[in-house]
Amino acid sequence: MTDSKPELTSLSDALTQGVRVEVMSQHSPENSHPEQGEWVFRYTVRITNQGTETVQLLSRHWIITDATEEVREVKGPGVVGEQPVLAPGEAFKYSSWCPLKTPVGTMRGTYQMLRSNGEQFYAEVAPFALKARYTVH
Repeated sequence: MTDSKPELTSLSDALTQGVRVEVMSQHSPENSHPEQGEWVFRYTVRITNQGTETVQLLSRHWIITDATEEVREVKGPGVVGEQPVLAPGEAFKYSSWCPLKTPVGTMRGTYQMLRSNGEQFYAEVAPFALKARYTVH
């Protein structure tokens, strides 16, 4: 029996201390320029507060890896210019873009969260694949 890792999909789902982060990614051929070595991917994130306390997203930290194992990190305040506050049961959804120099790669990361009681923690963003269609490996 071989010990192979399951192939990463374009979907991810992680639950950290009551905060669920779900991501779906897809290739954006209309914004990509393969002849110039640029593939663009769109990803949509839904952050749901499944806990019992209000939380606020303070910052993001993405780790982006392309097919050549080149790693790029992106850090900054909030997401898409916002630092959403989520009461229990509330969700925040946004979409953004990620350019790569290769037709495949991965993303993973964390969101720095703040509870209403002042406690901070990091909500995990589980790894997900960035894959252009019709890619030959």
